[in-house]
Amino acid sequence: MKDNNCAYCMRGELLDKFGIYVCDLSVSTLVFFKEQSHPGRCIVAYKDHVSEIVDISVEERNAFFADVDRAAKAIHEVFKPDKLNYGAYGDTGCHLHVHLVPKYRDGFEWGGVFEMNPEKTFLSDEEYAEKITALRKAVEKY
Repeated sequence: MKDNNCAYCMRGELLDKFGIYVCDLSVSTLVFFKEQSHPGRCIVAYKDHVSEIVDISVEERNAFFADVDRAAKAIHEVFKPDKLNYGAYGDTGCHLHVHLVPKYRDGFEWGGVFEMNPEKTFLSDEEYAEKITALRKAVEKY
């Protein structure tokens, strides 16, 4: 099931506003967040347009969290954060997804809650391509 107004469902222009498609996982999609105040920040979005974790079966939930784990391992490998924070929000964008937010002891917002979209740090096209290529390679290992 897809929603024509949902960035995670439709990708393209809607997703391009805030993220870059990285790859498909077993039951979800890995998206690189364009705003990189937290180097390596990504989103794992479930394959179907469901709002809540309770809207999927136990097997689908386990596969979804296995995808989150796989993405987390890749982020740790490529970006080497001191801590990876996980956030599941969706008051207005009702599509099941998890934010993976790397935190660094000497970096932005260490010890605090991350801003959803601080719009402070953006990369060049070449830097995005380099980071996404590294993530894709790392994800394939897990």
